[in-house]
Amino acid sequence: MRNLSEFESRLPSEQRRRFRALTSPAEIQAYLDSLPYIAEELDRSPLRVMTDGQCHCLDGGIFAALALSRLGYPPLILDLRPEPGKDDDHVLALYRVDGLWGCLAKSNYPVLRSREPVYRSLRELAMSYFDFYFSVQMEKSLRGYTRPLDLSRFPPDWMWDEAGIARISKRLYSLKPVPLITPASATRLSPADERTYKAASLGVDFNWVYGVRPNP
Repeated sequence: MRNLSEFESRLPSEQRRRFRALTSPAEIQAYLDSLPYIAEELDRSPLRVMTDGQCHCLDGGIFAALALSRLGYPPLILDLRPEPGKDDDHVLALYRVDGLWGCLAKSNYPVLRSREPVYRSLRELAMSYFDFYFSVQMEKSLRGYTRPLDLSRFPPDWMWDEAGIARISKRLYSLKPVPLITPASATRLSPADERTYKAASLGVDFNWVYGVRPNP
């Protein structure tokens, strides 16, 4: 992608070598998994994700989209939208193999990370998160998803400057979501069962969970 070389030139040498070593989607996901999940209000650029060594779902997803672009994929992100006031949204970095969708993601929850490229549509991909997308009250909260946002359409400073990330964030959150279920279906949802909740919360840092972490 255009300006990727400028991004790499801004990285410290050790981080540059590490970025160039991310030669597959699986390696990009493993790198994201190695970073602490910190759900503070700051949305870091990919440069700062690497130099600070931490991220949350938005800046982790944007970093993954950049790393995927180095492998020849378009830098696309999608936002999963919960019922307002119930949970955090969740950003996915998309890629396609043989016409099938997969994604990478940074999450505090182990079951909300990557998906293999086996999904025929974005709806299929989004629905793969549905039964595991629940609040600390064990309510299934996922309600919709956005169409992909192509980061190559933005000025390239988003790779190294937080002002560029702010422009992406503003645009992403202005997108109208595609509903996954009807309001009537939402009223009939059962809560997550306790065993599923415990399994899906393995390793979660509850200091950064929606509804638990301090409000900014």
